[in-house]
Amino acid sequence: MKNKFKIVIIFAGCLLFRLIPLRAPNVEPIMASVMPLGRKYGAFLGFFFGFFSIFLYDTLTHFGSWTWVAAITYGAIGAASSIYFKKFKTSIFNFAVYAFFATIVFDLVTGVLFAPMFGQTVFNALVMQIPFTALHLAGNIGFAVTLSPLINKWITSPQFFAFRKNPSFVGVKI
Repeated sequence: MKNKFKIVIIFAGCLLFRLIPLRAPNVEPIMASVMPLGRKYGAFLGFFFGFFSIFLYDTLTHFGSWTWVAAITYGAIGAASSIYFKKFKTSIFNFAVYAFFATIVFDLVTGVLFAPMFGQTVFNALVMQIPFTALHLAGNIGFAVTLSPLINKWITSPQFFAFRKNPSFVGVKI
């Protein structure tokens, strides 16, 4: 039961972070969250977390035809994380590598390949996607090296919150 509650907290944290007004586009902790969750709980939860992170946010803010493409793509990335982390050990480096390639795939699918759906040419979409993808990569890799290891440690810990039984107060002035 503790782990289900941890997953809900991570999901709610991602949603609340995405609801912060005036934040940079696609700088969000979904990728950093879906990697350790997919690794620990498998492809189904990885897909579910990625899909519903996009779907619920878009439902609350601006649902459209793009929602299905983005949600399914992020779900697939979440499912693929379980496969990746079965082959590669869990490390900061591997979180960053996966975040890099998964971000490229996500932006290629959602920003370039589906551009004709919105009246753009694929070439124009590719050129216009470059600065957006650079920002997306910076955010996802930054969260992957900082947040993913913390989430991974938390979800693999049997404790909900880890506190030492006898904390040392040496050097603390009261």
